[in-house]
Amino acid sequence: MDKGRVEAFSDGVIAIIITIMVLELKVPHGADLADLKPVLPVFFGYVLSFIYVGIYWNNHHHMMQSVETVNGSILWANLHLLFWLSMLPFATSWMGENPLATAPVALFGAVLFMAAISYTILMLHLIRHEGPDSALAKAVGRDFKGKASLWFYVAGIAAAFFVPAVSLALYVAVAGIWFIPDRRVERQLGVR
Repeated sequence: MDKGRVEAFSDGVIAIIITIMVLELKVPHGADLADLKPVLPVFFGYVLSFIYVGIYWNNHHHMMQSVETVNGSILWANLHLLFWLSMLPFATSWMGENPLATAPVALFGAVLFMAAISYTILMLHLIRHEGPDSALAKAVGRDFKGKASLWFYVAGIAAAFFVPAVSLALYVAVAGIWFIPDRRVERQLGVR
């Protein structure tokens, strides 16, 4: 099957996710800079989640550029990823309204963890479909960043029950690891 519909559908869903997140930002009541203080946790949650959605969109784009076709299992794996990404607005909103509270910070980490797991599943389905000598398989290699990210999420979820600020620092660290686009696929495809 042609991969174009998967890319277009994914782009549309990701655009909707970002739209939902931005609609959660409420205008402060008042015209002074001090009136921004109560909405800062929600704003920072939005910024972090926007960065994560951008990272997934960017890496999804690179990954899909490295394959020729898709099959039914790839379609389902892609929907699995989109499901977990679509949970980000809820988790972001809850965490933003309850900054440094255990359950919201742990849930945010759990959603990030599941999005990372589902991205890995999608990647593995694409590699299986394209073959072990495919550009994607060569680009991914041992996927150190992906595996390290999963451990950071697990540590962040656990830390939420003791020191939620440490959890947030771990989530920010993972975003930092992935913020610069992953060039492995571009190198394999010869993109400059």
